[in-house]
Amino acid sequence: MHIQDIRIKNFKSLKDVHLTNVPKFTVLVGANGSGKSTFFDIFGFLRDCLKNNVRQALQVRGGFREVVSREQENEPILIELKAKVNLIDRERVVTYGVEIRLEKGQPIVANEYLRYRRGGTGQPFYFLKFSNGEGEAIVDEENFASDLELKRETQRLDSPDILAIKGLGQFQRFLAASQFRSLIENWHVSDFHISAARGSKDAGYAEHLSPEGDNLPLVTQFLYESHPTIFGRILDKMKRRVPGVAGVTAETMADGRLVLRFQDGSFKDPFVSRFVSDGTIKMFAYLVLLNDPTPHPLLCVEEPENQLYPTLLPHLAEEFAEYSARGGQVFVSTHSPDFLNHVDLENIYWLHKTKGFTSVRRANQEQQLVKFAEAGDHPGDLWKQGLFEGADPK
Repeated sequence: MHIQDIRIKNFKSLKDVHLTNVPKFTVLVGANGSGKSTFFDIFGFLRDCLKNNVRQALQVRGGFREVVSREQENEPILIELKAKVNLIDRERVVTYGVEIRLEKGQPIVANEYLRYRRGGTGQPFYFLKFSNGEGEAIVDEENFASDLELKRETQRLDSPDILAIKGLGQFQRFLAASQFRSLIENWHVSDFHISAARGSKDAGYAEHLSPEGDNLPLVTQFLYESHPTIFGRILDKMKRRVPGVAGVTAETMADGRLVLRFQDGSFKDPFVSRFVSDGTIKMFAYLVLLNDPTPHPLLCVEEPENQLYPTLLPHLAEEFAEYSARGGQVFVSTHSPDFLNHVDLENIYWLHKTKGFTSVRRANQEQQLVKFAEAGDHPGDLWKQGLFEGADPK
């Protein structure tokens, strides 16, 4: 699944933002407070809505009035995603949208819809359309490619603050709803903490790195035991990119807890992770995340350059690009010109505030930037020179 378009209205500083033809690898730049974290929170917000409900997702962010754009309290929050999906007989472009508003002081899902076209043209066909806790869904979506008349079924949800795809997406017969539910459930919004990754971990099992990175020893053990080729590739990259690192193991301590040990080629005994630099831990964690045997459909990482030595950033940008090429879509925000220097212009968006709200521009649509890039200038250097208007890298 590849998200092509993202449309956001009235979500904090994102009063009216529309990204079209979004690449598989997208990098966001902008000054502090320009809206990068808010943009990333769209994905976290949708995931929280699906996991719990809309009311709880709003409450952890201060409530509807704290989330809706200023002076827009009477307008709905709109989030709309358009994605390419392998569906029925071929790849189709499916649109999922949700509008949230206050009604009698309570947040409700005012509108939720899934639609796509029968052919390349014509009006979109709604397969799911709900409002205020009730609506209709197509129950024989598999017949969409045929001439058979499709059957609609009225559905009622337990509460008007629940997403319809939360329930219907559990059933394979609701094909598009199932795909979008899976996308939202499985996208990864990184909130990596060095301290969490350093600590020992109770023995257990984990295949994917958690957003905080606290299960890094468990995932390391899983890769070592179940995917030795991939684990060997990760170690090879660590040896080439982090001087002195000759190996990494997840060892069981006497109390049954797992701890990471890093082998320095200059010493006989390995160091436990608490004695290793922040940059070494973080680079290893990113390599584990970006070499996952089953990539997340969407991966969001804010400022990956923190704690990393600048010479590692070109390699990290390459890892993100390779991850997207293997099938996982990637969004990264950065304050590092060194990182940006190794990203193509077409992959870069910059955010800036205009009258208190975020505007988004795409680098390859600015002719001056395109001409400089064609002449051999690098995007990060152009950014440092102030040519990304309103996106101060400091």
